[in-house]
Amino acid sequence: MRHLISLTDLTDDDLRSIVDRGAWFAAHPDARERTLDGLVAGIYFRRTSTRTRTAFSAGALRLGAQIVTYGPGDLQTNTGETTEDTGRVLSRMVDLLVARTSDAEEEMRAWAAQDRMAVVNAMSAEEHPTQGLADLTTLQRQFGKIENLRILYVGEGNNSAVALALALSRFPGTVLELRTPPGYGLPAGVLDRAAAQAARSGAAVTERRDMAGLTGGFDVVYTTRWQTTGTVKPDPNWRSVFDPFQVNEALWTASPNAVFLHDLPAHRGEEVTADILDGPRSIAFDQAENKMHSAMAVLEWCAA
Repeated sequence: MRHLISLTDLTDDDLRSIVDRGAWFAAHPDARERTLDGLVAGIYFRRTSTRTRTAFSAGALRLGAQIVTYGPGDLQTNTGETTEDTGRVLSRMVDLLVARTSDAEEEMRAWAAQDRMAVVNAMSAEEHPTQGLADLTTLQRQFGKIENLRILYVGEGNNSAVALALALSRFPGTVLELRTPPGYGLPAGVLDRAAAQAARSGAAVTERRDMAGLTGGFDVVYTTRWQTTGTVKPDPNWRSVFDPFQVNEALWTASPNAVFLHDLPAHRGEEVTADILDGPRSIAFDQAENKMHSAMAVLEWCAA
């Protein structure tokens, strides 16, 4: 069993293999692959989820696994059992554990401190790696490649942005330009990690804290909702800081052929206008569907 807790856990070959397999699942919706037949997947979500929870639950079932679901109040960690003990017990009963906590990544690594059960990070405070894999799968399906694409990310430097930076920086010629509000950029050290990967691969990752001087020519414009799941902004006036970072029609003046991505859920009229999200440029709902295809690829990779 192999764990996926951060995209940095994957080799370049592993990353490409998962993306290609996710795209294959998307292209063959009627295929009846039973590669997880006989396995049991635990689905533990301590935070709300529509797409990721359904993607992994449906994906596991489609691949032949059975699932056991846990909510935020179901495990004995609530009564004082250690994370390590919980992981040791679960590993003797289930083969894979898909977990969303929105808390520290160290907790998932504690679950992974055994050799029977694979652990998948379905979102921690630091990173949302399965969202990054769904995004790559979407780009692969849309463009037939990831290399040499130009992506503009607008909005908070949250765990989805972290995953995007750590993923796209692995592909030669790919350019990721992040425009994040002051005080809400990528966490310390993430840009350095992504830049180091980009230097090795021939990609480019940059970040600015304003919307001035955009050059255009982007293939993709990507945003995320301003109020990230499970977080509260300490500044009561934060919306005024975010207002200039709304994705609207003006961004397509210099990038007329760009497609629009959003990790959803969306708040129309805040981070994106309705005419963009619901218009012909948007492939955000294809992106949501690709969560299931990439989830199937992740589960297969972990169980291989």
